[in-house]
Amino acid sequence: MFLAAGLLVVAAGTAGLLLTRHGTPALRPVALGVNALPAPTGRIVAPPPSAQPRPVSGPVSLTIPLIGVRTQLVYLGLTSDGALQVPSSTAVAGWYTGSPRPGAIGSAIIVGHIDSYKGPGVFFRLSTLRRGDRIYVRRANGTLVEFRVTSVQTYLKDHFPTEDVYGPVPDAELRLITCGGAFDPATGHYLSNIVVYAAEVG
Repeated sequence: MFLAAGLLVVAAGTAGLLLTRHGTPALRPVALGVNALPAPTGRIVAPPPSAQPRPVSGPVSLTIPLIGVRTQLVYLGLTSDGALQVPSSTAVAGWYTGSPRPGAIGSAIIVGHIDSYKGPGVFFRLSTLRRGDRIYVRRANGTLVEFRVTSVQTYLKDHFPTEDVYGPVPDAELRLITCGGAFDPATGHYLSNIVVYAAEVG
């Protein structure tokens, strides 16, 4: 159901939102278990406070109007095995607390499931995003930060580019991760991960 070398999750489409430009991936009838994602191998946190232009509040929700995503965000850490946690529910996405807060310098990581045997997950249509599409993160202090998609990539789980996805960057960026690609009915897992790269607007 989910990813093994990347991340994923949430939000069934909201009625009335613009969905006309993007197609809908085929729903997999079987999706067993939730696999953890690989954890970063190096530091992905933001630079020291002296390098930050302003403090940033923690994220509380994620909205992607074009694909009908509107979800609260849970907070995720690492498993006892050192892998990145994934949300326990397919209906919500989660922010990895070891990454910068969205809007701070660095690569903020949000993951969610693509689907389960019960139906689509929060990131079911994530792969249909395209360059220029908008993503919004609401923060605890009420501020809203806007991101624009810069790239959407598919990676085989055993070739997940950890450094490219989690590595430090000089600007405020966002990574959305879920499962995708071919589905293996024997294991109940997807063979690839979808990663959406986005940069803060303004």
